[in-house]
Amino acid sequence: MKADKVPPHVSTYNILMKIEASEHNLENLLKVFCRMKEAQVEPNEISYCILAIAHAVARLYTATEAYVEAVEKSITGNNWSTLDVLLMLYGYLGNQKELERIWNIIQELPSVRSKSYMLAIEAFGRIGQLNRAEEIWLEMKSSKGLKSVEQFNSMISVYCKHGFVDKAARLYKDMKANGCKPNAITYRQLALGCLRSGMAEQALKTLDLGLRLTISKRVRNSTPWLETTLSIVEIFAEKGDVENVERLFEEFHKAKYCRYTFVYNTLIKAYVKAKIYDPNLLKRMILGGARPDAETYSLLKIAEQFRT
Repeated sequence: MKADKVPPHVSTYNILMKIEASEHNLENLLKVFCRMKEAQVEPNEISYCILAIAHAVARLYTATEAYVEAVEKSITGNNWSTLDVLLMLYGYLGNQKELERIWNIIQELPSVRSKSYMLAIEAFGRIGQLNRAEEIWLEMKSSKGLKSVEQFNSMISVYCKHGFVDKAARLYKDMKANGCKPNAITYRQLALGCLRSGMAEQALKTLDLGLRLTISKRVRNSTPWLETTLSIVEIFAEKGDVENVERLFEEFHKAKYCRYTFVYNTLIKAYVKAKIYDPNLLKRMILGGARPDAETYSLLKIAEQFRT
């Protein structure tokens, strides 16, 4: 920025941090944050939101809590975008008390956006509060009407995450009856629901239905898409279904989601469960940008038993 004679400003650093977060590059994200501090530019609530979400997605929850605390301290007024982020964050952290507090604040705003309803549904669903998620779904249906596939997907995702595929299927039918066309995310969520319910064959058919649709790069790189896909991959890995794990793993490479160690460990687990030895797994992991941890080496040690 100095070379371009651009004066350092918090918004500039926020853009740079957002870029690194979208690339799932925590190391570079923190380097940008350190440069901001060195330039004596004060981070704002947006800065801390970016840091908190990035660490939550990376499953680094202790750091997430610290950045959430910083968000709460730096928040100015009732900024709906920051409140929406806090809904997501308290969902990740499993903090029902704080989640309820933020949702109550949002409900006191002059107008509650459909997006806030959807995020609240997903957040309560994430922490296993299905009844609460259903209550908010009905509130949204009453106050906003059901006009978009995204609204239906928010509740379908909750049901599928917990294996209530029958309830999800009913919503899927309601969606179509309402004139909303299911999209790739709908089918990916339903595929997860089928797997959670032990319907493996139906899950594969549903997965393929979604893959036939046009999927934008923005959707493929989105956290809901990647996390739903990882949940599917984890189930395939437990079954030792290397073929389907590898098929979906290519999506993680393209989105750079495989930079997280836990993502690559899932791939290695699939090979272990299938009792297949692949000498290139560690090399693939490192080249993919992930750092091996204790679980990685433990899995690789087990995999060596299957060397022929």
